Amino acid sequence: MKKYNPSEIALTKYIFFTGKGGVGKTSIACATATSLADNGKKVLLISTDPASNLQDVFEMELNNKGTSIKEVPNLTVVNLNPEQAAAEYRETVITPFRGKLPESVINNMEEQLSGSCTVEIAAFNEFSDFITNEDKRREYDFIIFDTAPTGHTLRMLQLPSAWNTFIAENTTGASCLGQLSGLEDRKDVYKQAVSTLSDSKQTTLILISRPDESPLKEVERSSHELLDLHITSQHLIINGVLEEYDKDDAISVQIYQQQQNALNNRPKALRKLNTSMIPLRSYSMTGIDNIRKMLNNDAQASVMRKEIDTNVFQPIDNLIDDLYQSGKRVIFTMGKGGVGKTTIAGHIARGLASKGVKVHLTTTDPANHLSFIETRVEGITVSHIDEKEVLAIYQKNILQKAREAMGDADLSYIEEDLRSPCTQEIAVFNAFAEIVAKADNEVVVIDTAPTGHTLLLLDSTQSYHKEVERTQGNITPAVQNLLPRLRNEEETEVVIITLPEATPVFEAQRLQLDLQRAGIKNKWWVVNSSLLLTPTKSPFLKAKAESEIGWIEKVDEISNGNFAVIGWKQKA
Repeated sequence: MKKYNPSEIALTKYIFFTGKGGVGKTSIACATATSLADNGKKVLLISTDPASNLQDVFEMELNNKGTSIKEVPNLTVVNLNPEQAAAEYRETVITPFRGKLPESVINNMEEQLSGSCTVEIAAFNEFSDFITNEDKRREYDFIIFDTAPTGHTLRMLQLPSAWNTFIAENTTGASCLGQLSGLEDRKDVYKQAVSTLSDSKQTTLILISRPDESPLKEVERSSHELLDLHITSQHLIINGVLEEYDKDDAISVQIYQQQQNALNNRPKALRKLNTSMIPLRSYSMTGIDNIRKMLNNDAQASVMRKEIDTNVFQPIDNLIDDLYQSGKRVIFTMGKGGVGKTTIAGHIARGLASKGVKVHLTTTDPANHLSFIETRVEGITVSHIDEKEVLAIYQKNILQKAREAMGDADLSYIEEDLRSPCTQEIAVFNAFAEIVAKADNEVVVIDTAPTGHTLLLLDSTQSYHKEVERTQGNITPAVQNLLPRLRNEEETEVVIITLPEATPVFEAQRLQLDLQRAGIKNKWWVVNSSLLLTPTKSPFLKAKAESEIGWIEKVDEISNGNFAVIGWKQKA
């Protein structure tokens, strides 16, 4: 596999980077932009990532208008804030209805426009101007975006019926309607932007992954979605590959073997893509010097030597002891994909069972039978919610209701809306409710929690009760008691899982704020897969471990010291 070199790839005018959080999109976008600019090309770099650390990378204040980078003469950087754009956009949609509709309807509208889909639409609204601006096209050789819209967002933008206002009188039960309300005057701009995205002569889509099973599967899904939309000019970069291992260091050998297994077993569809790799770096991607080094052979740049006493880190046993002593009955592990939610849920269940607690452990992880093998011990029962199955049932029920009130054009929008992340969470909610009800008799550990947005969406104007009436015809006691139970901090704990890296920590912090909006408290955090807690003697990995310190200190600050750290372990 060749190393990634932007000068050796037939890049187009517009370049989009996509991939799940924490794979290195922003760093690679910055390195690509800097490399092209250093080679004499005029480059415009635009970030629409809510967790963007562009200001850290370039070590200067950035704005949404464009900032010239003195150390890289041909580079201009634009840092868009999609969450701010989403808030402004939400207000423009809702303002005309204030004072004309009941407050309960306004609250419901606000929550429907508070999810990740709305943030993506707002981001697209912002950067579509850059895609369609002829002056920018003439001025710059390359226009680079460090976050691409998802297939779901692009399909919504292509639906003609999406330009109607649904949210004020939504009775269909779909979860995130209304993101496009009030944007009729933008229709032509969006159409041109989507057309440019699907033109392989104008746009290159670069998919970013880590050499690990979870992000490789995620990037395969993205690739399929975008191919279905005729976005065919795709290139895969696998970031963070350990090229050589220290044969005298067990941790180095294990990381190398784990990465190679993931790469050798990557999905067949990804093997068809032009693929490059970027070696694992021991340093954080801050500062232009480090960004320039990312794409050359300097894997181990100089790092600021920083010490931290790892003996003060709390082990996960302290967290389990606290859950036991405080008598928590419902325990969620929550975090982005790939951070280790399922494994840690199993660890918590085993720890509580060892104290004589009767535990029920459940997951939506399709590979749960692998993750929970070790949980087949006395005191633990295990169940699995089939996410695809419950989603299919939910979608079928909603569409049946929608057909009674809508024509085919509007129905196509409902169908797309039912593919949204919120819909998936709502679909498993009934199953969660029945399992959480078991907490009357045993402690329930659940490895995937619904987000605060989903909870508020369901709760606003009793919309969840309406959902249940549509799909089941009645409200079960389990459903009726669920949200009050989750808001009861004496009974429920959400354990937030993250990795000691920038994006996973920022994303976990946003999850916490989301839960707080829904009235759900969180005490404990877990920092997973830390190299600091391994016995590695490899100079390279020890330098890599030092780069974790700042992010562990950030978690310490956010959690008020209520966090446990787990060392890196080889996956089974």
